[in-house]
Amino acid sequence: MPRESKKAMRERAQEIARRLAEKFPGATTELRWSNPFELLVATILSAQCTDARVNQVMQELTRKYRTVEDYAAANPTEFEKEIRSTGFFRNKTKAILGAARMLVEEFGGRVPDNMDDLLRLPGVQRKTANVVLTAAFGVPSGIVVDTHVRRVSQRLGLVPMTEKNPDKIEHQLMDLFPRDKWIELSHSLVLHGRYVCTARKPNCAECVLEDLCPKCGLEGPTSKCSRR
Repeated sequence: MPRESKKAMRERAQEIARRLAEKFPGATTELRWSNPFELLVATILSAQCTDARVNQVMQELTRKYRTVEDYAAANPTEFEKEIRSTGFFRNKTKAILGAARMLVEEFGGRVPDNMDDLLRLPGVQRKTANVVLTAAFGVPSGIVVDTHVRRVSQRLGLVPMTEKNPDKIEHQLMDLFPRDKWIELSHSLVLHGRYVCTARKPNCAECVLEDLCPKCGLEGPTSKCSRR
């Protein structure tokens, strides 16, 4: 397979975005939230944890903690027990309660709607900030890169199979897709990776991108990628 030019890759990316928008109209995060801070908490909890589990935990948390101030005043030992099932509960407790305290002390208890301020919060990196900005504020700050997006974008040949840095993957994707597609694309790529292009057994036969995909990194007769 000849090496794809940047122009051809951008044209293919445009078609990928169009088809995913048709497949997942109005795509957004599957985390449940009712305000930006709840989304921030849920996104921090979602690291190495399923959205379904996070939603269960959040349902209990929101009964006890109604405001950012409630989280800021929470007992860390009790909070660790309350989120234990999401994994990495000690680090997540430090991040969530620390972020709540900073929001109360420096932001009047409100979640900021810009990347620079969000990245100042404990436990918040670009992925978390992008989820909050795109879903809660409708700000096209970038493209959410989680394990699903990394896997899908690599199999599609949009980023190198060897690239592991999520920030570098994000910026390569931002260069390929127009800014007005970033919000919906962030969420539709996640959904595509979660339900179609799965890690263990991708459902290529039912994939709307099958004819656009070089299947990078896949072994066996279905693989046709030379960019490994």
